[in-house]
Amino acid sequence: MSNKVFELMKDLEHEQVVICHDPKSNLKAIIAIHNTTLGPALGGTRMWNYNSDDDAVVDALRLSRGMTYKAAISGLNLGGGKAVIIGDPALKSEALWRRYGKFVNSLNGKYITAEDVNTSASDMEFIHLETKHVTGIPEYMGGSGDPSPFTAYGVFVGMKACAHKAWGNDSLSGKKVLVQGVGHVGQYLVGHLVDAGAKVFITDINQERIKETREKYQVEFVAPEDMLKMELDVYAPCALGATINDTTMAQLKCPIIAGAANNQLAEEKVHGRQLIDRGIIYAPDFLINAGGLINVAAEASGSYNREKVNKDVEKIYDRILDIFALSAAENITTQEAAMHIAQKRIDDVAHVKSRL
Repeated sequence: MSNKVFELMKDLEHEQVVICHDPKSNLKAIIAIHNTTLGPALGGTRMWNYNSDDDAVVDALRLSRGMTYKAAISGLNLGGGKAVIIGDPALKSEALWRRYGKFVNSLNGKYITAEDVNTSASDMEFIHLETKHVTGIPEYMGGSGDPSPFTAYGVFVGMKACAHKAWGNDSLSGKKVLVQGVGHVGQYLVGHLVDAGAKVFITDINQERIKETREKYQVEFVAPEDMLKMELDVYAPCALGATINDTTMAQLKCPIIAGAANNQLAEEKVHGRQLIDRGIIYAPDFLINAGGLINVAAEASGSYNREKVNKDVEKIYDRILDIFALSAAENITTQEAAMHIAQKRIDDVAHVKSRL
């Protein structure tokens, strides 16, 4: 495992990886800090029952790298970081979160955490007891609360930009959209799509979420094994990553992929190019799902204004159109175009900082 960590850190250009372990509270966590050129690394903490410690390390490293580009392309003065906690989310406890908060605090502000998969504002409240380097805390404590609505709104806005590219207007009325994963972000996205008049289908493996979403929005459920058989207008992956891979690529029947999941392309260069070859419009994940980060960044700045945050999230629309234009002009994938813009900002700021 140690060899793999250093190899991955070198390949992905990480600054630091912190292994956190506390047997008494059953804490096993990995904090990955990718790049702090633009500012402290801000990224959520997710909790997952990984198949192996190696899988957890890879996830933390890939996710933290994505956060660097997400902050850069969104114009935020933040770096990229992410943390994962290995374990069953049903067994999380106050002691676990507070012990984890102490580890976050030991980094002296180099890493700022927030919610992610299987974590919530109430979990951040426990972390906040041990460190000030946490965002997404409940509103009654002066925070902005759950960032999921902002992530979902950004995905919805980005999806409309994709519709404009595909059909010449950004209306989603009557369009068939499959939302894969109806957790916090997915459910909010379903709400926006229903309000916009889209024909919404959902798929998930969590029966409680399926039931809740169907009852709330009167949408149709599709079994996970059947979703790729459908003719769709938009596929919106909102669960875990790598759903665009060698197996699914040949089965996709949609002109647009626009969703909230991180690391949607199993192999960025290979599958990004294959999407272009198949004429499928792809909204780079770290751009379209930046709404939550934009929100917690505003909270972390100390001058939070919800109306301004919404306007900043809406800028995702124009950024996606800019990415499409660069992709076409340079004959590169939309993922590459987004990364080029983000990396240029990082390099420019690094140059400024290096000058006396």
